[in-house]
Amino acid sequence: MDLKIFDRMESEVRGYIRSFPVIFSQARGSLLIDEDGEEYIDFFSGAGTLNYGHNNPVFKEKLLEYLAADGVVHGLDMATSAKKEFLETVDRVLLKPRNWQYTLQFTGPTGTNAVEAALKIARQVKGRSNIISFTHGFHGVSGGSLAATANMKFRDAAGYALGNTTFMPYDGYFGPDVDTMAYLERMLDDPSSGLDKPAAVIVETVQGEGGVNVATLRWLKELEKLCRRHDMLLIVDDIQVGCGRTGNFFSFESAGIRPDIITLSKSLSGFGLPMSLVLMRPELDIWKPGAHSGTFRGNNLAFVTATEALNTYWASDAFVSEVQRKERMVRDWLENLAHSFPNAGLAVRGRGLIQGLVTTAEPALANRIAQQAFKRGLVIETSGAQDEVLKLLPALTIEDELLTRGLETIESALAEALGESGQSARVLKFGGKRR
Repeated sequence: MDLKIFDRMESEVRGYIRSFPVIFSQARGSLLIDEDGEEYIDFFSGAGTLNYGHNNPVFKEKLLEYLAADGVVHGLDMATSAKKEFLETVDRVLLKPRNWQYTLQFTGPTGTNAVEAALKIARQVKGRSNIISFTHGFHGVSGGSLAATANMKFRDAAGYALGNTTFMPYDGYFGPDVDTMAYLERMLDDPSSGLDKPAAVIVETVQGEGGVNVATLRWLKELEKLCRRHDMLLIVDDIQVGCGRTGNFFSFESAGIRPDIITLSKSLSGFGLPMSLVLMRPELDIWKPGAHSGTFRGNNLAFVTATEALNTYWASDAFVSEVQRKERMVRDWLENLAHSFPNAGLAVRGRGLIQGLVTTAEPALANRIAQQAFKRGLVIETSGAQDEVLKLLPALTIEDELLTRGLETIESALAEALGESGQSARVLKFGGKRR
């Protein structure tokens, strides 16, 4: 397959093409098809952008109807029928059943735009510049969001000093026996700790790019209490693990917390169309008209598919149960692998359908597994500070048969990466549960 045109014309900054060096031409559901007609099971889902699979037929039908009727495609922040229907659906499906009140701000088209807006409004409301973020956190690569991102690869690319952010240890950063929330509390309580009083705390309930690090529900509850006690706004970055990735539509719901500000993007449109959103408590909306703008904050095609995603999957609790069932299926399989290859030092962590196979004992192993998996027809990526986590992000709608085939592919890829193909066969014959 000839990739020379990409090498000749595209910037060296390109990334995923290096992991998946083929030319994809079609996509359906949880399958990607290259120009030679080869099929690949997708366990990457556009880094969490395609929670409902590629070219979801329900969304596609609505989109084609809208285009055929000459619906408005680009509308800046003007009122359109598509935006009106989306707002009504968010209110009916997401807010009213939870007895929540949030004001919606449509920002530029990607997640980093939503984070930028959230940080700006938090600083305006509180009149302070400092933000607390966490080790291994990822919030985007534009100026303000990058300052709150911990990953050195992205920070080094900034070209200037990044400030107005203080990093604190995430849950489990020092191991299971150290309460990092007690550390943060002490820093906030001590007037001579050197911590400038923050306007807000920004947190991911599950750190996707950081290595599928999962905050406990207790830790999240304590974080909310600290924010209230110290007059800080709580911002939950739900860009990768929201929109159902952890089971519920919002990843923080199971913790019973109520963020002041929520950022959404990635799978919000449901169809892979660019769209991002900030939800804030109404009293925080102190923007002056036009104070935060963006040419593509009115992607009406995304409004159409986002509305259909909410109506199709989130108007009842049935889809939540389905995601939880698949979570158990994936988790059982990965834990069985970890036990079946004891010398590899594997661990498993995650929530919902973001799960990680952790190869801390040999960090390079995760990338070798991903490479072997791709050769066998599975698209999957790694994450973590040393790319030591094989990150599973299958579509929430993936069929059981494809999910099982993908898990079997990981199993054989792991065996090949370890040079133990014979052991893989024994796992299949004598291993643990298979659902």
